[in-house]
Amino acid sequence: MSQNKNDKIKIALLQIAPCETLAGNLEKGIRYCREAKERGADIALFPEMWSNGYRIYDRSVEEWKAEAVSVESDFVKAFGALAQELGMAIGITLLEEYGDAPRNSLVLFDRFGERKLIYAKVHTCDFDVERNLTPGEAFYVTTLDTACGEVKVGAMICFDREFPESARILMLEGAELILVPNACPMEINRLTQLRTRAFENMAAIATCNYPDTVPDCNGGSSVFDGVAYLPASDGSRDTCILQADGQEGLYLAELDLEQLRDYRKREVHGNAFRHPKKYGLLTETNIQEPFVRDTYRE
Repeated sequence: MSQNKNDKIKIALLQIAPCETLAGNLEKGIRYCREAKERGADIALFPEMWSNGYRIYDRSVEEWKAEAVSVESDFVKAFGALAQELGMAIGITLLEEYGDAPRNSLVLFDRFGERKLIYAKVHTCDFDVERNLTPGEAFYVTTLDTACGEVKVGAMICFDREFPESARILMLEGAELILVPNACPMEINRLTQLRTRAFENMAAIATCNYPDTVPDCNGGSSVFDGVAYLPASDGSRDTCILQADGQEGLYLAELDLEQLRDYRKREVHGNAFRHPKKYGLLTETNIQEPFVRDTYRE
């Protein structure tokens, strides 16, 4: 299905507080997905690790590891079946059962209920309790069929945002929209990171956080569309098309994909003028800190 000029893809950010049980999160998640569909959403996105509400602090590692669920579990499959029933893509997040140590993952179903993407957080917070997780190995992009047409979608999770390489790789793989489940305070610097990732990659970035009733979270879910300049405008524009407050709720943004695609064809960011042969240092793993370059030349 082709993208119509006036069509806008609608993204529902489910900024909701978790329940005490997996069953409670399943029931609440289904209820909010149904509301998202009623409000016209094409994609619904959950905050980070929805299956257990990112409840991995102030608890024993053994306790929360026991809560990990498989991507083949009834919990995950229920959202695949729901996506098919509603005709709406769903990005469900979970503490994924995986080998000896679980992963922090997102499973993306398209509107036909087909599993299109499993992404595990690459940059786990190894300075903290997330050191007990298995980090993901790569970033992936999939073509998602929506009622508005196809869109190329990738994902990164929370701390992945801190590394410009995450969004850059997704852009190079063709991502037009990057989904970001989150579980931390979205203060000005983190919001600036998201704005920057969208700007420098000419990609839309949709972030879903927990509301301010959840410890160490404050809502602030957002969508940046990545389009900084319009042909009819003399200056730049605000790329933020949605900024939630701290309250629990469903926040809906309309992303103009046709505008984004036109912008990517004519602007200078993203992959337009990169010099990848000069970036070799980025792949070095034995750099000593602090690193001072002493080979400066004019």
